[in-house]
Amino acid sequence: MFDTLSVEVEGAIGRIQLNQPEKLNPLSPKALSELAEAARWFDAKGDAKVVVVSGAGRAFSAGADLSTFQGQPEGDLRAAADQGRLMAEALESMRAVSIAAIQGWCVGGGLVLAAACDLRVATESAQFSIPEVDLGIPLAWGGIPRLVREVGPARTKELVMTCRPFDASEALAAGFLNRVVAEQELEASVDELARQLADKASHALLATKRHVNAVTEQMVGTMRSWSDADGLVVALSDDECVAARQRYLESKAGS
Repeated sequence: MFDTLSVEVEGAIGRIQLNQPEKLNPLSPKALSELAEAARWFDAKGDAKVVVVSGAGRAFSAGADLSTFQGQPEGDLRAAADQGRLMAEALESMRAVSIAAIQGWCVGGGLVLAAACDLRVATESAQFSIPEVDLGIPLAWGGIPRLVREVGPARTKELVMTCRPFDASEALAAGFLNRVVAEQELEASVDELARQLADKASHALLATKRHVNAVTEQMVGTMRSWSDADGLVVALSDDECVAARQRYLESKAGS
């Protein structure tokens, strides 16, 4: 049913797995569209109380695949740039409780994907990075309000503007992660949490998720992110932003 994902459900527990491990699970417009479609699919089924979101292989996600945005007509580019916002909104509003299971690198748009989940569990060796500013583009897809919601405004500014990597222990201390576990314990730990939640009454789970989301929406206003795509489109053609992106990519190619 999906080209970039594997999706399954067993009883009250569903799973969405980014399934391009050879590319570290990049988030192309197609992958973003399929993530939103998968969230709607679980809503239509109605059986799943919990959905685990993960990445196959050695990384959760390397983030946005910028190469797929190149050379598109302006109208198509704007639509492609907006796919990340639509993905995050679909996942966040999904009826089931979502758990991000994070290993390896969780970069840029991958971090927005994780932030759109209700709960997050990561391995001790997981690494996080938000390199967008170094790439000459703003953090889009509703990433700013979701980070402010999870870690606060001052830390959001620092992490997004400096682009410095941070590890799982810092992410836990900042409040971004719920749990940090040993690498070999990630699957078992997430499965145990999923089963614990799946044993609860659906109405109580849904009411709690919706109530918390309603309160935080009033605080950070993720719905204002409809214009994020416009900022991203401008950055993809702005001369200074293009030069910054080229310098960043050249520095990474030499490392």
